Amino acid sequence: MTNANGLSRRRLVQGVALMGAMGAGWPRAVADTAPSGYAMTQDTGVMVGMRDGVHLATDIYFPTIDGKRLDGRLPVIMNRTPYGRSKTAAREMTADGRRRTRAEVAEYYVRHGYVFIYQDTRGRGGSEGQFVKYLDDGHDGYDMCQWIAAQPWSDGRIGMLGTSYDAHTQAAAACAGAPGLKAVFLDFGGFSNAYQSGIRQGGAFELKQVTWAYNLGLDSPDLARDPQRLAALKAVDLKAWFASMPWKRGHTPISLIPDYEDYVFDQWQHGKFDGYWKRLGIYAAGFYPQLAQSATVHLSGWYDPYSRTATDNFVGTRQQRSQPARLIMGPWTHGARSTPFAGDVDFGLDATFEHATGQDYFAYRLAYFDRHLRGIAGADDAQPPVRVFVMGGGSGRRNAEGRLDHGGRWRSETDWPIPRTQWTRYYCHGSGALSEALPAADADALSYDFDPRDPVPTIGGAVTSGEPLMRGGAFDQRETASVYGAKPPFLPLSARPDVLVFETPPLDRDIEITGPIEALLWIASNCPDTDFTVKLIDVHPPSQDYPEGFEMNLTSGILRCRYRDSWEEPSLLAPGQAYPIKVTALPTSNLFKAGHRIRLDISSSNFPHFDVNPNTGAPEGRGLSTRIATNTLFVDSSRPSHILLPVIP
Repeated sequence: MTNANGLSRRRLVQGVALMGAMGAGWPRAVADTAPSGYAMTQDTGVMVGMRDGVHLATDIYFPTIDGKRLDGRLPVIMNRTPYGRSKTAAREMTADGRRRTRAEVAEYYVRHGYVFIYQDTRGRGGSEGQFVKYLDDGHDGYDMCQWIAAQPWSDGRIGMLGTSYDAHTQAAAACAGAPGLKAVFLDFGGFSNAYQSGIRQGGAFELKQVTWAYNLGLDSPDLARDPQRLAALKAVDLKAWFASMPWKRGHTPISLIPDYEDYVFDQWQHGKFDGYWKRLGIYAAGFYPQLAQSATVHLSGWYDPYSRTATDNFVGTRQQRSQPARLIMGPWTHGARSTPFAGDVDFGLDATFEHATGQDYFAYRLAYFDRHLRGIAGADDAQPPVRVFVMGGGSGRRNAEGRLDHGGRWRSETDWPIPRTQWTRYYCHGSGALSEALPAADADALSYDFDPRDPVPTIGGAVTSGEPLMRGGAFDQRETASVYGAKPPFLPLSARPDVLVFETPPLDRDIEITGPIEALLWIASNCPDTDFTVKLIDVHPPSQDYPEGFEMNLTSGILRCRYRDSWEEPSLLAPGQAYPIKVTALPTSNLFKAGHRIRLDISSSNFPHFDVNPNTGAPEGRGLSTRIATNTLFVDSSRPSHILLPVIP
């Protein structure tokens, strides 16, 4: 129950007792730096009104001493989340691997003299209103910052933190020009352009939006009030549904949560890049002058769907020259900043965030907020503008955990892309070679049949929220029984007739590539629309542990050909006509050791990471029939298909 001021019960916790309750699992680096004088009081269930009258459930944590709140106004740190303001924070962990409760996270900052706020986003947890993914977070974040600035305990200086969707809420509020928002820590999120990274990519639709909606829908307030419908949703067989695509609206695995199905289909069916995609909350690129008014950290991983978001946002905010911007890119899957492996590949203990920065994750963020909310100089001032992890250089053996030892190292840089980059073309040859030499003038084109009913299965990559169908990371590109869509006899993807393979000879020297990746291809099809995919692979040579070698995926990209000339005005293909297309992959960083091969795979599907093109030219998300496409890649000197690699000398 709340009183007339919107405040519910207050819980006062003495500092010594709280530290004891947390026990030995609390990181020593955190405990040792926490002042011992502050305890914590909590106002739970405060209902804060937004501009349209909807109220959002909010928990506010205050520092106290001798049972009383600190006198005066204090800086505020806020986390807005759809995952439950009172639930254990899935991504709030450090190197010991234990998840922190919301109270533990708040208590760390409260001990250092901050007010800390958790808030359920609209339509989630205890908040009122309808949940529409991403699109209300800009205005709600603005209104919340405005409310904070007016409180007697606030000094008007606000920071935001949080991972994944919680990072999207930060970027949305900052792009809205939220008053008092001085610093954001964009941790694996904060859409630069959701049309190209996070919802769609190259015109294709990321099906993680479906699996995310299903998994979050299980926890929706609406279903919590309807046990029968909740039980029916839990009984849904996602694997069977994905095998039955294409779908009809109202007849999908998420039709039991129609609000969620509606926003998924809106995203899926809206193929043109127009005003729909340029809205607050999903298009920071259109709001960089506002975003740059806050200091920004852009943190992501090479196997995270938001790697391009992080690099684009870093470049975009830094160009504004308003507030400091910082980029940190590790070899991580989504949110796994303290994990030294991704999928079946290990990068060594140095691969963690703590080794990148020399600080515990909590301490690093605290120093960042101290600098930008309080003006306290210290460890944060010594951090470089860019830290990247260059994968590669390991032994190539299988380690004790059964993973490939790929290795890697951290490096500081001054900017992104790295200024000394040598952009190098590697050309596709009809023989299957990949080299810096132009192909022959009379080289024959290569063709394959792409059957939408038998797509190339997704094996790792920049995938998140895809359970139980797919998971992100680095894997040997071979089918196994654990890969969704794979079939016996579980051969390498390179053995499929619809995958074209181009690779260098074994390298005679180490070659590092770090930066954005693009492939410029000459293509044709007998269908009015089709997709082309690219995948960059580090081919480890055969060894005692891997007798057939290890084909390690680095990055991938896709293009829906109707968007080859324009994202705003798609046009269908003329059957048989040759077209130049550009396929953009997510950025990466890797050292190809001498003896390894650089490989480029070209195909037309990557499922269930992306929706499968039916090849009919039907409106997206609506076509119910399919055609087999005969797709052609030209590899002659007048139409030289190639990949442009950012080689670092």
